Amino acid sequence: MTSKKIDHTAIIEENVQIGEGTTVWSGVHIRRDVRIGRYSLIGEKSYIAYDVKIGDYCKVNAFVYICNGVTLENGVMVGAHTTFTNDRFPRAANWDLTELLPGQGTEDLMRTVVKRGATLGAGVCVAPGITIGEFATVGLASVVIHDVGPHLLVAGNPARRLGYVCRCGWRIATFVHGPEFDLKEQGVPCGQCGSILRWKVGGSIECIRGEG
Repeated sequence: MTSKKIDHTAIIEENVQIGEGTTVWSGVHIRRDVRIGRYSLIGEKSYIAYDVKIGDYCKVNAFVYICNGVTLENGVMVGAHTTFTNDRFPRAANWDLTELLPGQGTEDLMRTVVKRGATLGAGVCVAPGITIGEFATVGLASVVIHDVGPHLLVAGNPARRLGYVCRCGWRIATFVHGPEFDLKEQGVPCGQCGSILRWKVGGSIECIRGEG
């Protein structure tokens, strides 16, 4: 059995669950009631707020801020300096500026889910209440203010749809005339691994393992 590795400088609060084989690097702060799965990596100086859920085989690079209300499913990669947000109406103090507002979540807190296999590049900022689909890729320094569908490649400020990506991360299709690109039932092959990305009956997307 491979044991977890936690640097001695990491701050781990109460009731945190960290799975087998997971590594937590220096200066990480993990708040209470966080759950991290197996064989994941938490990069140095990252902050993970209370009640966050991180799956198996995830990679959170250095200086990442993950706020309360965020769930990372299995196999998610989060690039360095990425920031998640959860508050639609942020204020430091109350109405008459006589009292600092608590940092705990309120009824206005919104939850964000990054689905399995997705990648967020370095310096991404994610707005509250976002869902990023399975195996999607968000380009570096993007600002995500709308949901991202499965296998989509998005980038920019605000992030816009640029094409589709394979499960291996390679770009398969580029939107030349806008987001109306049709993968078609026969699918489009990946030039890297040979997999086929295609529409399924009902409109969902599947990526079929190739021979590459």
